[in-house]
Amino acid sequence: MIFVPEIIEKKKRGKKLSREEIEFLIKGYVEGEIPDYQMAAFLMAVYFRGMDEEETTYLTLAMASSGERVDLSKIDGIKVDKHSSGGIADTTTLVLIPLVASCGVRAAKMSGRGLGHTGGTIDKLESIPGFKVELSQDEFVENVNRIGAAITGQSKNLVPADKKLYALRDVTATVDSIPLIASSIMSKKIAGGADKIVLDVKFGRGAFMKTYEEAKALAELMVKIGNLAGKETVAFVTDMDQPLGLAIGNSIEVIEAIETLKGNGHEDLVRLCLELGSEMLLLAGEYKEKEEAENALKENIKNGRALTKLKEIIAAQGGDERVIEDYSLLPKAKYTLEVYPGNEGYIKEIDALRLGLTAMKLGAGRQKKEDNIDLGVGIWIYKKVGDFAEKDKPLARILANDREKLNWAVKEVVESFLLTGEYVPKRNVIWAKITGKEIIEYKVKVR
Repeated sequence: MIFVPEIIEKKKRGKKLSREEIEFLIKGYVEGEIPDYQMAAFLMAVYFRGMDEEETTYLTLAMASSGERVDLSKIDGIKVDKHSSGGIADTTTLVLIPLVASCGVRAAKMSGRGLGHTGGTIDKLESIPGFKVELSQDEFVENVNRIGAAITGQSKNLVPADKKLYALRDVTATVDSIPLIASSIMSKKIAGGADKIVLDVKFGRGAFMKTYEEAKALAELMVKIGNLAGKETVAFVTDMDQPLGLAIGNSIEVIEAIETLKGNGHEDLVRLCLELGSEMLLLAGEYKEKEEAENALKENIKNGRALTKLKEIIAAQGGDERVIEDYSLLPKAKYTLEVYPGNEGYIKEIDALRLGLTAMKLGAGRQKKEDNIDLGVGIWIYKKVGDFAEKDKPLARILANDREKLNWAVKEVVESFLLTGEYVPKRNVIWAKITGKEIIEYKVKVR
């Protein structure tokens, strides 16, 4: 017979838990038989004592089995999922899904909504008039088989253990535990039904993991969990010390994604999409060499096939495909204001977190899950680290529906950019690639 206090005591003393103990704990908590105060004690024990790879895998699998699991077996071919740990101006999914689908990979993507300073793909897609973000499993499968891609919101019954545990972690100061973060992310990926998984683990001011070392440790653990669970998993450790793209908002991130597929994307966003996309093509077996896969992605941006695929996704999910050419159909802000630097010089740092929080307070994000989002507001930035800022040229443009918030945001945006008179090199977006066999660290951290 298993008793909860004994499990807590065991973990408190740093001993390894068995699969049966972990499964008992998760099942009992989801079914309401184990109270919050006992689970909170367990989470704090894990926070201080940690879990080894095997324990974390047991926890991940128990969480993945706590609700319904998505069956993608009716979708033809190998299904490759991509997950980002979240960041600022991270429009990757909106570019990547049509891009890889245009090269023959079945892209079945379940995405979430934003909370706090990180944007949610589903919120961005709701900027498109008529776009249906909630598909039944049959609709989801049918769209992927017919046009090669679909993006839908996560089922409410997917991994209920994670929803309960995350809410408890949030109020018990146990969020920043690597085993708990890894099991939270990977349980959703495993329950999502994909055959292979590509992870984008971010670090820096705008990310949850603040240092490269923390993000690398998390990425290594998630790759091991994925492989132990029978899902070939590859992770990239990427920079979020500054915004990834140039748009921070919802409708404007849709615009940036469209422009990227038209061949006008910022080099950082394009580089990351090509890297993640190449890996997805390789894992799906569409290509054998990375260079060949990357060239196929570049060609489909150049010849317009990737953009056409985005148009097909929008139309298949009830959206107005005319937004591809007519951005006036997207939600717009009432007020816009361009922001200029106080002096000139090279941009040394950009506070991605401050910009993300500013956009959130303008209405582009949620402070609480029940908050409504203003789809038209946000911030366009015109410069990245290493660029030269001139006094008479704007750094950014603020979009707002409240004049008081607009005026407040000016100082926040200007002070998010740190300038220097000395030359500053541009930052690398990708710092490491981690597979089940090797860790490739990029020697040059700036470019």
